[in-house]
Amino acid sequence: MKHILCFGDSNLFGSNPSGGRWPLEQRWTGILARSLGEDYHLIEEGLGGRTTIFDDPLEEDKCGVRQLPMLLHSHRPLDLVILSLGTNDCKTLFNTSARITAKALEKLALVVRNYPYGEHYTTPHVLVVAPIHIEERVGEFFPSFDRSSHLLSKQLGPAIKEMAERNNLLFLDASLVAQSSPIDQLHMDRDGHSSVAAALLPMILDWFGDERFLDAGDQEIKGGGETEKEAAPSSRRRGRVPQGFKLFKKKS
Repeated sequence: MKHILCFGDSNLFGSNPSGGRWPLEQRWTGILARSLGEDYHLIEEGLGGRTTIFDDPLEEDKCGVRQLPMLLHSHRPLDLVILSLGTNDCKTLFNTSARITAKALEKLALVVRNYPYGEHYTTPHVLVVAPIHIEERVGEFFPSFDRSSHLLSKQLGPAIKEMAERNNLLFLDASLVAQSSPIDQLHMDRDGHSSVAAALLPMILDWFGDERFLDAGDQEIKGGGETEKEAAPSSRRRGRVPQGFKLFKKKS
């Protein structure tokens, strides 16, 4: 069995733009786990307000780099760690930049790589997910954000992509497949969660050399417990990263 730790913020936790939390079967982690199947163990560690490296005086105990080592230890063994952070770095009180957030994610990736797992454990690989864009009116709903947060969020994808390529990490820019809901300008709706899961699925299967076949035209991933559409046998092919994505992976 492959063990995957998903470490992120409220869009990994599954915050519903209308309030509360999306049910597990509608969160991208739950959808992805169901699609991967019983040979994969997906561990969900999402926390609203979590940053990469920053201490938020308004929301204590949300610093990702301080929390990650404990989770790496408690969830051993791990084969892959998905880092899905960056949105909360865009809060105005941090006054940061896209390059700093990319550097912070690099630090988190190095924490994963260099953690002393022990002689009986392998070192997991890292997949970095650049966040969806924050919308312009976010400050009407969340006082820690304003229009500058929106502008900064749009710069994160390219900066994080460059960092991922330089460090030979798997990479997905979630803003290419999903967006913030107009309801609260910050969190994903059900379709967004489904889209992120659909983008991650072929990347993970490809990384692990999983020989199951996916057809982008015939197979659909849906939230809410809906049945996946079966691909016609004559049209099946191995899953590939969706157009517009670049996959950085080590060579075997």
